[in-house]
Amino acid sequence: MRTILYVDGFNLYYRKLKRSPELKWLDLERLGERMLSQHNQIVGIKYFTARVSSFADPDAPRKQQLYFNALKSLPNLTIHEGRFQSTQKWARLVKPPSLKPEGSVSQPWPDVVLINHTEEKGSDVNLASHLLLDAFLDRFDVAAVVSGDSDLTAPIRMVRDDLAKVVGILTPKSGIPKEMEDAASFVKRIKPSHLRDSQFPDDVMISDSTWITRPAHWTANPPT
Repeated sequence: MRTILYVDGFNLYYRKLKRSPELKWLDLERLGERMLSQHNQIVGIKYFTARVSSFADPDAPRKQQLYFNALKSLPNLTIHEGRFQSTQKWARLVKPPSLKPEGSVSQPWPDVVLINHTEEKGSDVNLASHLLLDAFLDRFDVAAVVSGDSDLTAPIRMVRDDLAKVVGILTPKSGIPKEMEDAASFVKRIKPSHLRDSQFPDDVMISDSTWITRPAHWTANPPT
């Protein structure tokens, strides 16, 4: 069965990889092979993400590009980039009465604060668009969506019900909303063991015959 993986990069990262750097050197093709049936022939992998900034970690863009280079060593993988958008917004202040500082804040106690709000834009729309188009053009028999984002419920249901394709969810979350689960042909939860068994080798040869190496802090025993 021709199978395409649709990977929501940030959903996977924040749910399973952010706090486990030893799992970040992830080979998405191997992950698909470990989670799907031997009858699934992976003919494409589409990875949806956005370029990170250096605001919180000056080295983050370099490490992300290194990982992109490793992914590009997979001949059937393509990267589809959204973008980050930063705006200033007023946000309601969470302030239980027990946290109110006595005698240090003028009355009334402020209700809102101005914050810098950063959000990733485009990846979920890009993923849904590619999923629908590929199904319409009969590019797969099975789609496996690596995400737990309930915003993808409607396109998953459309591809299954209206285009008669098998659409599974490989979720990095411990649970997903019932309506999302009901929309899919099958649901499998990504476990840490799946990720540990799906790592690239420490050294990866990329297309121009040069080698790249896993970042030192993405190992099980990072340097101190």
